Amino acid sequence: MHMAELKTKVTKASVTDFIRKVPDESKRKDALVLLKLFKSITGEKPKMWGQSIIGFGSYHYKSERSTQEGDWLLIGFSPRKQNLTLYIMSGFSEHAPLLKKLGKYKKSVGCLYINKLEDVNLSVLKQIIKESFVAMKKNHKS
Repeated sequence: MHMAELKTKVTKASVTDFIRKVPDESKRKDALVLLKLFKSITGEKPKMWGQSIIGFGSYHYKSERSTQEGDWLLIGFSPRKQNLTLYIMSGFSEHAPLLKKLGKYKKSVGCLYINKLEDVNLSVLKQIIKESFVAMKKNHKS
């Protein structure tokens, strides 16, 4: 049986070029801050995933619910029109105490949505990114 592949894949596109083209200036500035932050926390080289996601690290993903399989980022973010989307692949159950201190955000299963970085406590955000990255690395030894 053929495995369905994940549509979003690593590309050769330049992360800095992508950020430079973010139309909204404050989003662009926030994206540069996040880029630095993620780089220093993960020690990974940022890569573009698809058109708009900046990912750090990767792991092989196999869905238990479907035939989807492929590589996916360990952690990443995207400066989207509506918000800054952070891909926290470990989920949020372990981060509940930190989230209480984070500030203004919304979340879904594996995403954290922030309007602008000044809405949140950066050191708390760093902690969430770090814990999530460490958890993902531990669960997905390559």
